[in-house]
Amino acid sequence: MINIVYDIKVYRQTLKDIIKEDDVVVELGCHVGNSTSIISQLAPHGKIIALDKGTESREKLDELKKEVKTPIEFINADVRLHETLEEVGQKVDEWGGCDVLSVDLGGGYHPDTTFKVFYIWSSTLKPRDTIIRNIVEYINTYSFFKAA
Repeated sequence: MINIVYDIKVYRQTLKDIIKEDDVVVELGCHVGNSTSIISQLAPHGKIIALDKGTESREKLDELKKEVKTPIEFINADVRLHETLEEVGQKVDEWGGCDVLSVDLGGGYHPDTTFKVFYIWSSTLKPRDTIIRNIVEYINTYSFFKAA
């Protein structure tokens, strides 16, 4: 199932609707871990790989890892790079696959990049559920996506 949302409240509610307690979740664009914290509560027996290329992410995620039971692996990397996907793909394979792919990359500025990242990561990891935030503008630019 692919869920496309824009509003952060809807995004987080959708996480609550789709994540199960033992899911393996790959979160692209974790920023400072606000959604990661929610994911950890929803998947206390699961595992999380949280990725962000921002400099403020590592310290906040290190703090969060001390507060929660769910194992969180933070990777400070650019999700557009093949080597990042390859590293995550190997970890996910070791863990039995990816259940949920969560994509929140700030696509308001470059929604086409967010869409491309979603497509490549989803095609590779083959998650049960995917949630994508911030590509609404991109989708609305193509007439074949618009409602009749």
